[in-house]
Amino acid sequence: MVLSKRMTAKMNGSFCLFLIGMRVNHLWKIHKWLPVFLAMPKMLTELQRQPILGFMGGHFWFGRTMILLQYWRSFEDLTSYARQPDLAHLPAWTRFRAHIGDSGDVGIWHETYLIAEGQYETIYHNMPRFGLGGVGELVEAAGHRKSATGRIRGETPGTESDAISRTPE
Repeated sequence: MVLSKRMTAKMNGSFCLFLIGMRVNHLWKIHKWLPVFLAMPKMLTELQRQPILGFMGGHFWFGRTMILLQYWRSFEDLTSYARQPDLAHLPAWTRFRAHIGDSGDVGIWHETYLIAEGQYETIYHNMPRFGLGGVGELVEAAGHRKSATGRIRGETPGTESDAISRTPE
């Protein structure tokens, strides 16, 4: 459902933003990249079925380079999941190293960001629940939440920087 007003996301506490993906370097080597690609849906299903692991949600984009944006309750939850031999990630990582290694056929990457409480800013206008707004609490971007400066600083209306930053995004 599209929300026809300006919204922002609110999170309680810190969280972890994890970007992970793969790149198909040799399209004709489907036998190399397809197993790597198919490992991720298995992990996502496992994570969605076990909220105790700390995965809060995410979004997937397809192309030659694929990107999966993930929100985790904490960095510790993320790394704990990655190291558990009875869950899907560690066996997939072991297979990648054994079957792809340094061949150059398939690239994989990830970036991890630790986000402290209040150290983020979001805006969604005419959007369904998405991004941080999909895993956190959506609130109307009104009052001090109307400007990027107000959202990032959590200021109350009427402060000096709130007056300066009244220009809409």
